Amino acid sequence: MEVTLKIQNLKCGGCANTIITKLGELNHLSKINVDNTNDSVSFNYLTEESFTEAKTLLAKLGYPIVGEKNALTTKAKSFVSCAVGRISK
Repeated sequence: MEVTLKIQNLKCGGCANTIITKLGELNHLSKINVDNTNDSVSFNYLTEESFTEAKTLLAKLGYPIVGEKNALTTKAKSFVSCAVGRISK
């Protein structure tokens, strides 16, 4: 199944790189794409469990789904994820 999720705290290509890299490490996800213009990430998943795992990982990296809690600590995590993504490009 394919899904597109609107996410929070997406700032640049560094963020996108981190998201693509980390989601790519999960089993049962494919065709991962980040759209900075629309603040969204899309991917294919095989099971509901893999979908939930992806959403949890996004929040852990600092990119929660729009409508979910976005505390200051979450925003700070997104800055760290962004920096890591820029370094590993």
